[in-house]
Amino acid sequence: MTATFERAPLIVPERATGFARYRQVLWLLTKRDLKVRYSTSVLGYLWSVLDPLLMSGIYYFVFTKVFHRDVGEEPYIVFLLSGLLAWQWFNGSVSDSTKAFLSDAKLVRSTKIPRSVWINRVVASKGIEFLFSIPVLAFFAIATHAQLHWQVVLFPIAVVLQTVLITGISLIIAPLVVFFRDLERATRLILRFLFYASPIVYSTKSLPKDVGHIFAFNPLSGIFGIYRAAFFPNQLIKYEAVVGAIMCFVILGIGMLVFRLCERAVLKEI
Repeated sequence: MTATFERAPLIVPERATGFARYRQVLWLLTKRDLKVRYSTSVLGYLWSVLDPLLMSGIYYFVFTKVFHRDVGEEPYIVFLLSGLLAWQWFNGSVSDSTKAFLSDAKLVRSTKIPRSVWINRVVASKGIEFLFSIPVLAFFAIATHAQLHWQVVLFPIAVVLQTVLITGISLIIAPLVVFFRDLERATRLILRFLFYASPIVYSTKSLPKDVGHIFAFNPLSGIFGIYRAAFFPNQLIKYEAVVGAIMCFVILGIGMLVFRLCERAVLKEI
């Protein structure tokens, strides 16, 4: 079943032009990715939330029951999920971007659509999974009586910033992996380090001030702070949010430049 979807011909609407055509192809590829991912799965969508739920349960038990440490906000399970679900999107997209060109090499070479669509379809499919996981966060927020604040209106801003960040990083990694295959394994190691170097299971407010300022240059710190502000307003640190937003667009600019310089060489290599 999976192989059928992967090898199915890509039918692009001929009437559409420009951005409309790009958008239709992006949606077509995104749907294909989601179908391939869940076509042979019994639980389907639930797999996208089981991993962060399991991780949340482990960290909740370790920090609150074993070490009795206060590293976040209460209810801690809501604090954890608001970071872990967003991390799942980031981690999945960056990991899959290492195979964006290699897994569909024939289609990338044979079709005339912009090659960036093969990267953006990864970001989009993982982003849809993230949006589908939000009801899980809402369930735990209601179950633990977490108070919702007006900062929830900033949630879409965090989504946009994370999309910009992931797209920029993926535009850098996807073409470079074609030339340096070891970069795929290196990316996994970097992501593992970045998980602990980002305020996911802890708050930057629990860190010394000098360390907290350094964390501001990790764009995920500001993004997670915006997400969490819906339930924990004091997690929104303006300095982190502003620096993080600037970093997101700088990384996107670098990604677009790297992709443009490597695009032709990538087509020859694959």
